[in-house]
Amino acid sequence: MSDMSDTTDKLRLGGMALGNGLLVHGPTHWAAAIRDRDGRIRTASGPKPRLRRLDGVPGLRGVARLGEALAVIPLVKRALPQARLPFESPKVAAAAAGATVAASIVRRRGGRSTGAELTAAAIFVLPTLVALRSGELAAYHGAEHKAIGEYENDGEPAPKEHDRCGSHLMAPLIASNLAGAALLRRATENPSPLAGSAVALASMGVAVEVFAWTERHADTPAARALKVPGHELQRLIGTREPSEAQLEVGRAALRAILEAEGHGGD
Repeated sequence: MSDMSDTTDKLRLGGMALGNGLLVHGPTHWAAAIRDRDGRIRTASGPKPRLRRLDGVPGLRGVARLGEALAVIPLVKRALPQARLPFESPKVAAAAAGATVAASIVRRRGGRSTGAELTAAAIFVLPTLVALRSGELAAYHGAEHKAIGEYENDGEPAPKEHDRCGSHLMAPLIASNLAGAALLRRATENPSPLAGSAVALASMGVAVEVFAWTERHADTPAARALKVPGHELQRLIGTREPSEAQLEVGRAALRAILEAEGHGGD
């Protein structure tokens, strides 16, 4: 996300659904809103950590932005201890551990072939599916999109799917992972874990650059085609229509981020 030069412009906002609320990212700050066990809405906000030296480096700037988003999570948990993170439940944690082991076995037996990489990628999606199918996460994901969409459309109702959702990273990430694995197989017969990690990091950087390209060229046929898998993931799995109570939490998070960014009058 980039800073906006004119305070009359709309901020570019992103976010992450929580088990009982949502976290919203602005250009320089974060804000979160949750509904606590007593039914009250609680909000918190603060400045985001920034890795500005990587802002102009293609490939690394996207990974840096993702790193900043991860660095915000403990800040949210400290400010709102009752916030439930997506992977906090024992069921999801067990699914994540199982997926890691299963993917490792598939890659070891498949020799990092294309089929093995595709199977491993599918396995790694399972914890996310478990998280979305349990609790209110998918509904709060929808509330995040609708609240941000209403802001961007001057208060007009918005759908539960959004063009800047992280789901749009999935297709380019899988494609870049497969390409990286193929190059790695050509370079060495038995790639080390370090080489595999480097490919994964590079793949994420490529995926974020593709995502950014689709934002800059949103009206082109190529950009629209690249966003189809992400939209379908959101429509079928990633989001649910939120209740009015959940949407109220989403709007509280939106007000908190606008206030933190100095756009409280929007």
